Amino acid sequence: GIHSWRSGSRSICKRAVGATGSMQKPAAKIRNARWWALAAVAAYCSLHGLPGRDDPGRHPQLALVVAAEEETQETDEHTEAPNFMGKVIGAAAQGATAAIVAAILSAVTEPLVNRLLVKRMTFGQAWQEVTLSLVANFFLTTFPTNMLKFPVFEVINIVLSFTSLAGSIRGIVNGWLFCTIMLPVTNYRFRKSMGWEIKANLLYQAYIPTVARDIVYGWARAVVGVKVVAAISATTVLGKAVQFGVVIWAACIISSPCNEWRGYTLQPPDRKLPFSVYFKPINYMRSTGIGSTIMGIALMAGMLVNPYAEEFFGYLKGHPAMAAVTLVLVLCFVGFLNKKK
Repeated sequence: GIHSWRSGSRSICKRAVGATGSMQKPAAKIRNARWWALAAVAAYCSLHGLPGRDDPGRHPQLALVVAAEEETQETDEHTEAPNFMGKVIGAAAQGATAAIVAAILSAVTEPLVNRLLVKRMTFGQAWQEVTLSLVANFFLTTFPTNMLKFPVFEVINIVLSFTSLAGSIRGIVNGWLFCTIMLPVTNYRFRKSMGWEIKANLLYQAYIPTVARDIVYGWARAVVGVKVVAAISATTVLGKAVQFGVVIWAACIISSPCNEWRGYTLQPPDRKLPFSVYFKPINYMRSTGIGSTIMGIALMAGMLVNPYAEEFFGYLKGHPAMAAVTLVLVLCFVGFLNKKK
């Protein structure tokens, strides 16, 4: 009797566990469906909020820099709006196309660069760990966070343009303000790119090294930018993109000691490398050299691609049916990648 009672209890427990598992799967599917629905709505709204090709307030290279934590490019003097609030509101609506292009670039580059920086992997090891499915999923993080970061960056830029600060000082202030406001978003993206658990108490992790990095980066962008423009005369789109890439590359290298400090601070306690191992010269050179080159090339490519992307999205904006079909195809493709995992 006792034996049969135990057997019956076991079978009941198994059915309960099976039922719980079967309930969890639909719940997970519902959460995924909601996430994709939100992503679709965000994409649709951003598409219909795109500025036109002739919008005088457009600065695609300005917006693309945010993908590499750039906080220093200044607004052109000829884009004066009637008043302060008009410029701020206009700036907040800028860069939707560039945000999408930068989100795609970031979805590919950030997982690679972060593994080089924190895990101290070789490029080959990082490349093996970054899958197409991971990139597709991470795009669902880079796209909405870019739609948060870009307006903030543009508004800070416009506000500082009303001051009399010199370019290098403005870059420092811009870096400090942007980092302080957006560090939770930056750390959220970092942890998502690494596949780590998101904890609210860690969203302001590594504040001091990140602020230091962004201030140095902001100063370097302003100083190096002037020197590169003077040294490399560019009249073509390709030439200007090369200028832009070189400036990004140089600024990343100049600010790299602070970036390495940030990477060391962001290591998980249970897998933290000793100081002597983490800061080996070969590790530093690999992380900084490859990471800076990836960012320079990616943003240079983004600057070249951005005008074509604007034309494509402009076409979709004028043809809602084609936009809906394109969106469905993209979502189906990413969903297919998720099923293959």
